[in-house]
Amino acid sequence: MIERGKQIDTVERDGNRRVLEVDAEIIANVLDLIESEQRGMVLNIIADLYPADIAALLEHLPMDTAKRMFRWLTIEQGSEVLTDLDDDFRAGLLDATRPQRLAALIDEMDTDDAADVLADLPDQVAQEVLPDLADAENLTELLGYAEDTAGGLMTTEYVAVPGSWTVSQVTEEVRKKAEVVEPIHAIYVTDNDGRHIGSISLTRLLLSRESISAASIIDLEAISVPTEIDQEDVARIMARYDLISLPVVNDSDQIVGRITIDDIVDVIREEAEEDIQRMSGVAGGEEPTDSVLRVSRGRLPWLLMGMIGAGLSAKVIYSFEEALQSAVVLAAFIPIVMATAGNAGIQSSAIAVQGLAAGDIWTSDIKRRFGKELAVSIINGLLLALAMAIGVIVFFRTDQTAELAVTASLTIVIVIIVATLIGAMVPLILNKAGIDPALATGPFITAMNDILGIAVFFMLASWLYLGVT
Repeated sequence: MIERGKQIDTVERDGNRRVLEVDAEIIANVLDLIESEQRGMVLNIIADLYPADIAALLEHLPMDTAKRMFRWLTIEQGSEVLTDLDDDFRAGLLDATRPQRLAALIDEMDTDDAADVLADLPDQVAQEVLPDLADAENLTELLGYAEDTAGGLMTTEYVAVPGSWTVSQVTEEVRKKAEVVEPIHAIYVTDNDGRHIGSISLTRLLLSRESISAASIIDLEAISVPTEIDQEDVARIMARYDLISLPVVNDSDQIVGRITIDDIVDVIREEAEEDIQRMSGVAGGEEPTDSVLRVSRGRLPWLLMGMIGAGLSAKVIYSFEEALQSAVVLAAFIPIVMATAGNAGIQSSAIAVQGLAAGDIWTSDIKRRFGKELAVSIINGLLLALAMAIGVIVFFRTDQTAELAVTASLTIVIVIIVATLIGAMVPLILNKAGIDPALATGPFITAMNDILGIAVFFMLASWLYLGVT
């Protein structure tokens, strides 16, 4: 077991907080302290750490040890740490936690975080805890929204005032709600029917005369989102208009909550991770804390799809067995054709998926995208075909070098054009059909383009190189 002084030396100080660099040594040291029941020493080490660092530490400990350490945390510490944990790990950590402590932890959270924790609990546990919570009514409402919508993302803590109020009244309202609404980015202004008409920044509020009305000093546009809008669309809106908070309204345009930038950062990260995983042939949502079986379950279908695609490619190659026997040199070009087709398809599909996710490309752009991708593929295809022809002439000395160069070069041109267009169009088509366009990349595009590339190559080889019609 390591000495206390050495433990503290591994932590960098950042203002009043300390930043913990979690590594194998830190994990081993904390693990030793917990197993030897050195509660005071552990609590002293983590006393002024950021909640995110404590969460990272917990996630690297065995679950039983993490549960023991979590029980040692105060209610305030525990509630802050819970919001930074992975959903599945958090659910495991709270397993068997006494309902009274669970209720106390959730009561310390903002309503959006509290709703997330409740949603991850078993239904029986959530129903047992919910009636004892101070914000039970608001939480029940939030739990009624889908998790990936604005309603599921919002918090019900916000500051809204009638436009007829004076700056003095608004300032007093901000003071009253300062402890509950944290942080306050803007004050939302409503009309006589409670509809959102705009917002006031804190700077504008502080610089305005106390006697004038709130409606007269609105300096932020009346941008809001309905409760049912998807969280990706919320992220795009906040990014486009440089917002740090966004009011959520009901069907009557009345404010029911707000979404803050910290929640949107999490959404952007989660959506990006999910898209990258799907593009890599992994079911979106895999986390480092997932069990072996869950990780295997998420990856196996994509590996199977890739194997089936490769099997179809093998079947195409086998169907041209005669051509291969007549000219074994053709086998040398199989990996070149497959790699080129796969790379061209993935390049164009990745750009399409990224554009759709960022809102820079719409499904109505299919014609424009088709024209652009066609031009790009023709240019790239011709240049690579020239490089291929030179390579064949230099490295493949046969009786039919010229025919082989023409066959390989023409194949490259056709394969790049077809693969690029498929890669660019399939995500747009899937998006229009309501299917996640990220599914278009990875094994799907690669397998499709491999099959088409090999088929094109051998048909051209049979016609141009072997003289078979």
